[in-house]
This record gives sequence, C-alpha cells and structure tokens, in this order.
Amino acid sequence: MTAIKHALQRDIFTPNDERLLSIVNVCKAGKKKKNCFLCATVTTERPVQVKVVKVKKSDKGDFYKRQIAWALRDLAVVDAKDAIKENPEFDLHFEKIYKWVASSTAEKNTFISCIWKLNQRYLRKKIDFVNVSSQLLEELPKVTEESVPSGENQSVAGGDEEAVDEYQELNAREEQDIEIMMEGCEYAISNAEAFAEKLSRELQVLDGANIQSIMASEKQVNILMQLLDEALKEVDQIELKLSSYEEMLQSVKEQMDQISESNHLIHLSNTNIVKLLSEIEFLVNHMDLAKGHIKALQEGDLASSRGIEACTNAADALLQCMNVALRPGHDMLLAVKQQQQRFSDLREHFARRLANHLNNVFVQQFTQALLQLYNRSYFLSVPGHDQSSTLAQHSVELTLPNHHPFHRDLLRYAKLMEWLKSTDYAKYEGLTKNYMDYLSRLYEREIKDFFEVAKIKMTGTTKESKKFGLHGSSGKLTGSTSSLNKLSVQSSGSRRSQSSSLLDMGNMSASDLDVADRTKFDKIFEQVLSELEPLCLAEQDFISKFFKLQQHQSLPGTMTEAEDLDGGTPSRQHNSGVPLPVSSEKDMIRQMMTKIFRCIEPELNNLIALGDKIDSFNSLYMLVKMSHHVWTAQNVDPASFLSTTLGNVLVTVKRNFDKCISNQIRQMEEVKISKKSKVGILPFVAEFEEFAGLAESIFKNAERRGDLDKAYTKLIRGVFVNVEKVANESQKTPRDVVMMENFHHIFATLSRLKISCLEAEKKEAKQKYTDHLQSYVIYSLGQPLEKLNHFFEGVEARVAQGIREEEVSYQLAFNKQELRKVIKEYPGKEVKKGLDNLYKKVDKHLCEEENLLQVVWHSMQDEFIRQYKHFEGLIARCYPGSGVTMEFTIQDILDYCSSIAQSH
Repeated sequence: MTAIKHALQRDIFTPNDERLLSIVNVCKAGKKKKNCFLCATVTTERPVQVKVVKVKKSDKGDFYKRQIAWALRDLAVVDAKDAIKENPEFDLHFEKIYKWVASSTAEKNTFISCIWKLNQRYLRKKIDFVNVSSQLLEELPKVTEESVPSGENQSVAGGDEEAVDEYQELNAREEQDIEIMMEGCEYAISNAEAFAEKLSRELQVLDGANIQSIMASEKQVNILMQLLDEALKEVDQIELKLSSYEEMLQSVKEQMDQISESNHLIHLSNTNIVKLLSEIEFLVNHMDLAKGHIKALQEGDLASSRGIEACTNAADALLQCMNVALRPGHDMLLAVKQQQQRFSDLREHFARRLANHLNNVFVQQFTQALLQLYNRSYFLSVPGHDQSSTLAQHSVELTLPNHHPFHRDLLRYAKLMEWLKSTDYAKYEGLTKNYMDYLSRLYEREIKDFFEVAKIKMTGTTKESKKFGLHGSSGKLTGSTSSLNKLSVQSSGSRRSQSSSLLDMGNMSASDLDVADRTKFDKIFEQVLSELEPLCLAEQDFISKFFKLQQHQSLPGTMTEAEDLDGGTPSRQHNSGVPLPVSSEKDMIRQMMTKIFRCIEPELNNLIALGDKIDSFNSLYMLVKMSHHVWTAQNVDPASFLSTTLGNVLVTVKRNFDKCISNQIRQMEEVKISKKSKVGILPFVAEFEEFAGLAESIFKNAERRGDLDKAYTKLIRGVFVNVEKVANESQKTPRDVVMMENFHHIFATLSRLKISCLEAEKKEAKQKYTDHLQSYVIYSLGQPLEKLNHFFEGVEARVAQGIREEEVSYQLAFNKQELRKVIKEYPGKEVKKGLDNLYKKVDKHLCEEENLLQVVWHSMQDEFIRQYKHFEGLIARCYPGSGVTMEFTIQDILDYCSSIAQSH
C-alpha cells in the first residue's frame, strides 16, 4: 500500500500541487468487485483545499487515472455501519449516498480518522460521523495564534509526518518579529551571512547578561538558607509539644472506647427486646381466636340466619388463624403448637357438626318433597278409574315441582360449604355424595310421574295407554321390546290392507288422527321440554353456587356424550363406595348432574318412542322442537349436562325421522295396484302432497331445515321411480296416462308449496307430464283415421326412397284413384263418430280428481288439426292439380270437438 501511495503521489497529485494524506482500497457494495482507491488530499497552495478523490486503474491496467473528486465541505455524513464489530462497509453522503466496502477494517478506520481530523482542522462546518468508534475521533490539541503557526500546525491523520517536518508555517507574531528585526538591519536581505553573524553576536551578548544576573543573586540565596534553618528549629519545638499532647489524649481514648462498647451493648439489648415484642405481638394478633368465635363454632345455631352468619364469620376467622404464615422458628414454640392443636380440634368439631346438620337438612327436604309428590301422584294410582278423566277432574297440570324453596334454604350455607371444601375435603365430598343420592331418588320419582302424566295426556285414555304399552301409574313402558314387535306385526298387516297409507305408517288408521291430535302432541312435547330445561338449569346453577364449583365455558365437542361420564350407559349408577374421579370442577358439575338426572334421557327416549308409535309423523314435530332446545342449550353452555343430554336425545329423534322417511320409500315400493280398475292418482303421490304440506307448516323458520330438504330429495326420487314402476305394471290404464296424471299432480303440488330445494324436480315433473301428454295424444289419434294414416305413411316412405313428390301419383298403390278411395272412407260423419269414440275412451282412462279431460281433449284437437294440415300439405305436393280434398274441413273438426265435449 505504501508503494501505491507514493506512486499516486508522484503520478497524480504532485503535478496538481496536492499532497496525499490517506488512502483506502475500496469497491462498490453489492456489485462485482471493481477495485478503486479513495484518497484524502490537501493542496500545497493557500487557501488550502481538502478533497476526497476517487482513483482507478485504466482499462488496460498499466497506469492510474483520476476519475472523480469531491470537496470535503460537500460531505454531510460518514456512516461506519457498526461502532463495535469489525465491518469493512461504510457510506459517504455527498450529493447522494455512496456505499463502499474497504479491503480491510483497519484501512477503513484509518481513512475515517483522517477525514475527521481534516474536518476538525480545515472546516467550520462539522461533518456527522455515525456508528464510528470514539477511539477514532480523538480531539486535536488546541493551539493559539501566539504559540503555533497558522496553517498545518499538526500532522493530519498521522499519515504524512515527513511532509509536515519539511514545512512549518509561521504564525502572525513570528512573522511580525522577523519583519522588525529585518527592518533594523539594512543588509538583512542583501547579505544574509552578515545578518546571521550579527544575530549570533547579539545572542552571545544576551547569554552573558543572563550569567551575570545569576551571579548577582548569590547573596540573596544565602539569606534564604538562614531563614530556612530557623524555620526547621521552630518545627522541632512544635513536634515536641504535639508529642506531649498525644500522650495526654491516649488515656482519654481508652475511656471513650469503653464507653462506646457499653453503648453498643445497650443498643443491641434494646433491639432484641423490640424484635421479641414484635414477634409476640404477631403471634397474639394472628393466632388468637375470639371467645365469641369459639363459642359459635362449638355451640352456634346452624338453623337460624343469625346463627349461620355467626358460624360463617367464626369459621373464616379460624381459617385465617390456621393459615397464617409463621416465621422461621415459630413452629418450634410450645405455645404455638398448642394453639395449632386447639385450632385443629375446633375445625374437626365444627366440620363434623356442620356435616351432620346439612345431612339432616337434606333428609328433611327429601321427606317433605316426597310427601308433596305422594299427594300429587295419588290421583294417578287410584285403581278402577280412568286416568285421563281423573287428570281432568282434579286439574293435574303437566308441570314439574319447583325446588326453588329448597335451594333458597340451602344457599344460606354456601359460604360454610366453601369453608368445608378448603378445610376438610373428605366431609365435603361425603355431603356431595349424600346430596346426589337423595336428589337422584327424588328427581327420579318426580320425573317419572311427570312423564306418566305426559303419556296419559298424549294417549287420551287408559285403554289407549295400554294399547301403546303403558302400565299403571309408574310411568314405565312395560315390555317395550315385545310391544314394539307386536306393533310392527300389526303395522305390516295394516299396510297390506290399507294400500300402504303413509299417514299412519301402519300404526293407526288415518281416520283416527287429525290436525287437533298432532297439535295436542306438539304442545305436550313442547311443554315437557320447557319444564325440563329450567329444572336442569336451576339445579346446575344451584350446584355451582352451593358446592362452590366454577362453570367454565368450553369448546363444543369436548365432552358430548353422557357415556363419557357414566361408563357407557347414561342411566347406570356409579358405585356409591368409590368417589367419582374429577379432573376439574367443570367435570364434577357434569358428573353430579348426570347422576342426579340419570332418568331424564331414558324417559325422553320412551316418550319419543310412544309419540312415534302414535303417529310416526310426530317425529317431524319432535325434530323441530328438540333441535330448537338443543340450539338454545348450546348457546348457554355447549358442554353442559342439558346440552349433552338433549343432543343425545336429538340423535334418537333424527334416527326416527330418517326411519319414517325410509318407511315411506319402502311402502312406495310395496304398493300394488288393482288390475280391474283404472289407476288414477297413486296413493303415495297424494300422501307425499300431504306430507310436504304438513312438513312445511312444521319446519317453518326451523333450525334444522337441512334435514327436511334431504328427506324431500329422497322422497321425491322414490316417488318418481315408483310412479314409473307402477305405470309400467299397469294393465287397465295406459302407461302414458298414469305418468301424465301423477306427474301433473306432483308438479301442481311443488308449484303450490314452493319448496326451494325441489326446483329441479318440479321442472322435471313438468317435463315428464308434458312428454307423456303428447305421447298419449299422438298414440290415441292414430286410430280414428287409421287407413288414411297408413296411406300417407306409404307416400312418405316412397318419398324417402328417392321418388319425387309429384311422381308419387304414378305409383299404382298410391295413385289418385286410391287416394280418393281412402278419403271416401272418412266422411265428416265417420270422423265425428271416431272422435266421439275417442273421447269416450279417454274419459274412461282419466281419473276425475285430476280433471285433465279437457286439457287432453284440447291437445288431441290441436294434434288432429296438425295431422289434417300435414295430410293437406302432402296432397298439395304429391297430387298437384288433382282437385282431391278431404271431405271435412278444419272448421268441421273444431265443431265436432266442441259438440262432443258439450254433449258429454
């Protein structure tokens, strides 16, 4: 680098009167390496100019050339990128930012240091140095105009000391002194040697004067030495006095040390006494239980509100005393151990007394509730009486008993239960188990009686209830499996005898049911769900408050089956001797609710089975109602017992609904038609209309509309397939008539109900109706003009073989005479007679309820006119100029058709 520096100085900067002070080998950041040099230079002529010059090799590489130069005063910022870590990158901010990468960090630092020193020396404007180490920015020594010559008074960047030694500028004062000296000598300029000798002589004279002055001051020096000796003697005397004073103070020091040690012991004793008093006060304040609290814990009245409040305050105070955070060493004190034992005895005594009292309260409430339940259920168990009339006579409502008074009385003990939970969890757990045992038995009786009333209200009479498997007043469906089997046998025979009525699904005849019966069932089922929902929510809220269990919202799907809590069967009881495994308070609430209300799900399933036996269409009502209540429960808490139970029951309802749809499709497939009578509108087509109308009224604004849409799709596909199947098997009625009438009925039904999911099926039904109407019309019209049809079919066959139309008349079988002969066989009277016979036949084919006779007859009239025009066109093209025409006109056809329609 030194060789390059000298070469650049010699070849580039010396010719331009510049001196090179620092150099760095760089390349542009982020680009291919094209090395160049950045040089810091100053001019040798005044005023001094400082520049940063970029130098690079020529393209051939044999010499260096000057590429661009920037004045240092244009430099705004020097960014070294990192002041701590070594980084060869740096930026120079001139009119734009130039990014460089030095060949080494040392070169970069040397160059930046040189720039900083040049800025300090030559520029008034200060350059910003960013991310530069403070070691590089060393302050230049401050110089004054009197002591240092102006200009280059110091080396720059430590980079060119030889150049600084060769040239030192004089400051203004030095220049002035030299000028005065030279003015005093006339030959100072003309004879420099003589001037130098004169200066040398004057210097020698000044040296001699200085020596004489020093010798003249010897006497004064001797006087000064005498004074110093006297001062030393005085110092010795002072030291003697100080030594005597020190001996006197030594005894005082020993006495003061003794006093200080005594004071320290006194202070230490006082400190210990204060600390001991503080510890005693801490123990007394935190481990002393008031006598009133002790009395309340031992003898407090747990039946009155005032006594409960006193016991609650005493229990809280006892808990605070037992939970006090003792300091190190307190537990070793005998008094503390005795007090802790006393607290433990009080806690065990009160916990035992509280548990016994609450158990007695549970038993008392259970007994009271059973008495009320007995009075309520007495009317249901009177032998020899009709239960429905008994219900009506005594106004037994379909309601569940209200447990709010019991909850209100028990909630007074909620804080004590919280205390018991934190102090004696075994007794708390025992109370929880006892509460679940009592409540599960009570709710089982109440809920079964409640469902018994609901079943009696649904079936109407005792005889009907026995018909559906109800027995006595216990509310149980006796022999449910055998009843179902018997019912299924009855239903199969009923389906065969009653032409597969979809309305009753084989359980009851359609005449036994009406809208009022279904509405009654819907109201009863809604009443059942509306009674169960607040009952479960109130009990869950009470359990949470009384047993101090937090209810946390959880994500849907975490615990959706009651089997997860009960080992696979929601109604199975747990072993009373083993505590329930609880992973969290939320799970404990769900476990308690599952055991208390273990009979709800089986009873709901029995009620659903009964409703399905009464009328399988009840599954539509149950699906809508159950879906709404599940949706409501999940909005409150997706993982609650109520939401889980109703969700499980909803699965059963949905399964019954799907079974209802499957049975309808199966009955469609089993339909048999009479061979002796016309078919008309098929039973399952009419029943689909009734089903769709009923479903639309039930599912209006329902949450589970998607289930109905899927059922619609399955049913309509079954209807389409089986209509075509029956049409193919029909012997009395033509296939096209069966298809036309039934698809017209389906199209009319779908158009009236406007079921959005069946738009495609509605268009398909319309297309099938149109196609089979046209097919039936064309098939029927071929018979009244049979010979004429055969004749013109032969004409068209000859034309199709390549014979020109005007040459057909030359064919022996199709000449003009043959044409006239065929036309004469169909005079207007015969045509009218044929049309009249056709009308009668169509009338026999079509059914009255669909009222398509006039539509079909009008289509036949149009088709007949179309055939007539087709025959006239063939005559005009194949027999031109023959003068042969039909013996009846289009107007005659219109008159014939109108007359026939009016006459019938």
